[in-house]
Amino acid sequence: MNETLTLVLALGSGILLGGIFFGGLWWTVKKVVLAARPALWLIGSMFLRTGIVLGGFFVFARDSWESVLMCLLGFIIARIIVTRLTLASGTPAFSGQEASHAP
Repeated sequence: MNETLTLVLALGSGILLGGIFFGGLWWTVKKVVLAARPALWLIGSMFLRTGIVLGGFFVFARDSWESVLMCLLGFIIARIIVTRLTLASGTPAFSGQEASHAP
Protein backbone atom coordinates (compact mmCIF):
# COMPACT_ATOMS: atom_id res chain seq x y z
CA MET A 1 0.00 0.00 0.00
CA ASN A 2 1.16 3.52 -0.70
CA GLU A 3 2.90 5.09 2.32
CA THR A 4 0.98 8.36 2.02
CA LEU A 5 -2.32 6.51 1.92
CA THR A 6 -1.31 4.54 5.01
CA LEU A 7 -0.51 7.73 6.89
CA VAL A 8 -3.79 9.39 5.87
CA LEU A 9 -5.66 6.27 6.95
CA ALA A 10 -3.84 6.33 10.29
CA LEU A 11 -4.74 10.00 10.78
CA GLY A 12 -8.39 9.30 10.01
CA SER A 13 -8.42 6.33 12.34
CA GLY A 14 -6.89 8.45 15.09
CA ILE A 15 -9.62 11.03 14.64
CA LEU A 16 -12.24 8.28 14.81
CA LEU A 17 -10.68 6.74 17.92
CA GLY A 18 -10.41 10.14 19.57
CA GLY A 19 -14.02 10.91 18.73
CA ILE A 20 -15.12 7.65 20.30
CA PHE A 21 -12.97 8.22 23.39
CA PHE A 22 -13.76 11.86 24.10
CA GLY A 23 -17.35 11.69 22.85
CA GLY A 24 -17.88 8.70 25.11
CA LEU A 25 -16.35 10.60 28.00
CA TRP A 26 -18.71 13.53 27.43
CA TRP A 27 -21.69 11.17 27.22
CA THR A 28 -20.61 9.39 30.40
CA VAL A 29 -20.27 12.63 32.34
CA LYS A 30 -23.78 13.61 31.27
CA LYS A 31 -25.17 10.22 32.34
CA VAL A 32 -23.30 9.90 35.63
CA VAL A 33 -24.92 13.01 37.13
CA LEU A 34 -28.30 11.31 37.40
CA ALA A 35 -27.12 7.70 37.67
CA ALA A 36 -27.93 5.54 40.69
CA ARG A 37 -24.42 4.02 40.57
CA PRO A 38 -22.09 6.67 39.17
CA ALA A 39 -18.87 4.79 40.00
CA LEU A 40 -20.02 1.82 37.91
CA TRP A 41 -20.71 4.11 34.95
CA LEU A 42 -17.35 5.84 35.23
CA ILE A 43 -15.27 2.69 35.64
CA GLY A 44 -17.14 0.75 32.96
CA SER A 45 -16.87 3.62 30.51
CA MET A 46 -13.18 4.06 31.22
CA PHE A 47 -12.40 0.40 30.56
CA LEU A 48 -14.51 0.29 27.41
CA ARG A 49 -13.13 3.52 25.92
CA THR A 50 -9.54 2.66 26.83
CA GLY A 51 -9.87 -0.84 25.40
CA ILE A 52 -11.21 0.45 22.11
CA VAL A 53 -8.43 3.05 21.80
CA LEU A 54 -5.63 0.67 22.78
CA GLY A 55 -6.93 -1.91 20.32
CA GLY A 56 -7.01 0.70 17.57
CA PHE A 57 -3.51 1.90 18.33
CA PHE A 58 -2.29 -1.70 18.43
CA VAL A 59 -3.53 -2.21 14.87
CA PHE A 60 -1.45 0.75 13.66
CA ALA A 61 1.60 -0.10 15.76
CA ARG A 62 2.35 -2.97 13.38
CA ASP A 63 3.01 -0.77 10.36
CA SER A 64 5.55 1.81 11.44
CA TRP A 65 6.23 4.46 14.01
CA GLU A 66 5.05 7.09 11.53
CA SER A 67 1.60 5.48 11.44
CA VAL A 68 1.43 5.47 15.23
CA LEU A 69 2.45 9.13 15.29
CA MET A 70 -0.23 10.06 12.75
CA CYS A 71 -2.83 8.10 14.71
CA LEU A 72 -1.83 9.98 17.86
CA LEU A 73 -2.05 13.28 16.00
CA GLY A 74 -5.57 12.38 14.85
CA PHE A 75 -6.47 11.47 18.43
CA ILE A 76 -5.34 14.91 19.63
CA ILE A 77 -7.21 16.63 16.79
CA ALA A 78 -10.36 14.77 17.79
CA ARG A 79 -9.94 15.98 21.37
CA ILE A 80 -9.91 19.57 20.17
CA ILE A 81 -12.92 19.01 17.90
CA VAL A 82 -15.03 17.25 20.56
CA THR A 83 -14.14 19.89 23.15
CA ARG A 84 -15.20 22.71 20.86
CA LEU A 85 -18.38 20.94 19.77
CA THR A 86 -19.46 20.22 23.33
CA LEU A 87 -18.78 23.79 24.44
CA ALA A 88 -20.50 25.25 21.36
CA SER A 89 -23.61 23.11 21.82
CA GLY A 90 -24.69 25.38 24.66
CA THR A 91 -25.81 22.53 26.87
CA PRO A 92 -23.73 22.20 30.00
CA ALA A 93 -22.55 18.74 30.95
CA PHE A 94 -24.22 19.08 34.35
CA SER A 95 -27.75 19.99 33.31
CA GLY A 96 -29.41 17.66 35.83
CA GLN A 97 -30.11 17.88 39.54
CA GLU A 98 -27.36 18.68 41.96
CA ALA A 99 -26.02 15.86 44.06
CA SER A 100 -27.62 15.77 47.49
CA HIS A 101 -25.07 13.49 49.18
CA ALA A 102 -22.53 16.24 49.92
CA PRO A 103 -22.65 17.78 53.42
